[in-house]
Amino acid sequence: MPLSPALAPNATAADAARARRVVTAQTDGAAGFFAQPLTTILTTLGVLVLVVVAISYGRSAGLVAALWGASGLAVAVWLRQSRDRTYDVCFGALLAVGIMAGEVLAGNPPALSLMFTAANMIEIVTAVLLVRRFAPTMNLSTVDGACRFLMAGAVIAPLPAAAFVAVFLAVTGGADPVETFQTWWFGHALGLAVIGAFGAALTPQHLEALKRPWRALEMAGLLGLVTVVSVAVFLLIRAPMSFAIIPVLILVAARLRVLGTAGALVIVTLLSIGGALAGVGPFDGTGMDLADRAMLAQTMVFLGCLPMFLVAALLEERDTLAERAAQGRLRAEAASESKSRLLANVAHEIKSPVGGIIGIGDLWRGGQLGAVSAGQVEMADMLVKTARQVEALAHDLLDVARAESGAVKVDLRPTDVPGLLQDVRNALALRPESQSVRVELDCAGDGLVAIADSQRLTQIIGNLASNAVKYGAAGGVVRLAARRVPRAIRIEVIDFGPGLTAEKQAQLFEPFNRLGLERSAIEGHGIGLALAKRLTELQGGTIGVRSSPGQGATFWVELPSA
Repeated sequence: MPLSPALAPNATAADAARARRVVTAQTDGAAGFFAQPLTTILTTLGVLVLVVVAISYGRSAGLVAALWGASGLAVAVWLRQSRDRTYDVCFGALLAVGIMAGEVLAGNPPALSLMFTAANMIEIVTAVLLVRRFAPTMNLSTVDGACRFLMAGAVIAPLPAAAFVAVFLAVTGGADPVETFQTWWFGHALGLAVIGAFGAALTPQHLEALKRPWRALEMAGLLGLVTVVSVAVFLLIRAPMSFAIIPVLILVAARLRVLGTAGALVIVTLLSIGGALAGVGPFDGTGMDLADRAMLAQTMVFLGCLPMFLVAALLEERDTLAERAAQGRLRAEAASESKSRLLANVAHEIKSPVGGIIGIGDLWRGGQLGAVSAGQVEMADMLVKTARQVEALAHDLLDVARAESGAVKVDLRPTDVPGLLQDVRNALALRPESQSVRVELDCAGDGLVAIADSQRLTQIIGNLASNAVKYGAAGGVVRLAARRVPRAIRIEVIDFGPGLTAEKQAQLFEPFNRLGLERSAIEGHGIGLALAKRLTELQGGTIGVRSSPGQGATFWVELPSA
């Protein structure tokens, strides 16, 4: 007897470890199979019963049944179990025994029973392998997952078995291979699509929802409605009223999503094809043989009803995305609140010591702390200037925090826009950086009165004008303009500087974004425009920019007119 890799003289440690893993996997697979005897026994019995029922009552084209649920049940359970190779072999063997027993109990001779068993196992194994390969998560709550499952497990999987059976019956019994192929494919594809999808939809998440009494009651009521309508249109009414089931399926998809729609499709499929085989309902047309009636019913389910499953998957996918978006919004709001609190705390902590630094600098510069030299006066000026910049930053941070948290209150009143622009112009003229820039005022027309908070609007236009002087000073002119537009007053701050690219315009109103000018000599913190945008929105207005590289920039604010 050959030695195992673990005992062979030249075996490596890796070989021994690999051998142990193989033995362990085989042991675990067998243990997993025998650890779930109830599932395997019930599945086998269910397959046996479905085989007997399909053969006894569902044959429409010679020896082939028009609806075959055994494969759907087997695939649904198999895909829910372990993917271990030993488990697969044991479970597949048990399924083969169940199918063979059903064939024999239904009256098929041994040779034919063996052939049909082999064909069914080819179909089941193909479906399992294809679904594991192309829809491994079996997530039917998305359109992509549902399409992958139906295409791999229902549309493609029955093809090899259908071809095998068609050839075998044509050679041995002279059956029409085309009719045999299409009857097998339609019947088995429907069983795999409907019963397989229902089994795949029985996820813990879907079952958890049914624990709520009102949800379970709603599902029972709607599936009862599906049953009543299906009995009426497929068994009792001979007129072609099959389309009446479509609105009911749409309602089920809208309310019960994937699991409810899968259950409704099982009911519709059984009653429609059962009615066609029994010769009742709308498919009992004059001159139509059994195979034609069954084919008509199968086609109706495939083309008219099965797409409702994709509708349900689409709606459930939308629900999932909406829930994720809501959760993301809540997280973003929580993060924004935390940031606002942090900014407010930082601003408060900065203001007190900076105020002390400014006071000491003023005393030092004025000689009140003792005699000072010219160099010390210059240093004191730099100290006070820098401290005031930090103080301005603290005030801006506090304003941003208050605006984002909704703590900023605006007092909206009729505001004289030309007078406000004149005040901004006068204040701007006092700044050292605007000495080389000419500030023009252009107010077109009379009655330029906006509904605004004059203090906050002055802050907004002041920020825009200050930026125009700092970044557009190369043009030598900054223009403050106002004019009337439909139902609003438009205020513009125009510079003739280098302008902005479209990419930079998209980033302008982001907090702390200085568009790559962080290392330039131009002072700033990148929060003025973000604050201006928020304050404008609080007043019911809009803000924007119009610019081209080399053509300057026009920042505009529109507020409701009085």
